[in-house]
Amino acid sequence: MNETSLPMAEDRFSLNPMYLFRWEPTQDAHVLLYPEGIVKLNQTAAEIIEHCDGRNVAGIVAALQARYPGDDERVAAGVYKFLEVFRAKGWIRRQA
Repeated sequence: MNETSLPMAEDRFSLNPMYLFRWEPTQDAHVLLYPEGIVKLNQTAAEIIEHCDGRNVAGIVAALQARYPGDDERVAAGVYKFLEVFRAKGWIRRQA
């Protein structure tokens, strides 16, 4: 996968080690901390990042479809789009 291609179902992602994902009570949200600052995540972004633990994209989609049943296509499309954006921002990395 090159830097401009979309994520594939078999791709595995993990958090970029430059970032720390955690709940921040003062922000009342999950955040990504990095040396230059902080990124406040909305609930959807946080739930997807939480699943970027080495599992493949199909596994992330399945986990979130199980959590939010009833609109599988919308959930899948959202996961793929968020992963594309996260990777472009450097928040996550594709594992070999």
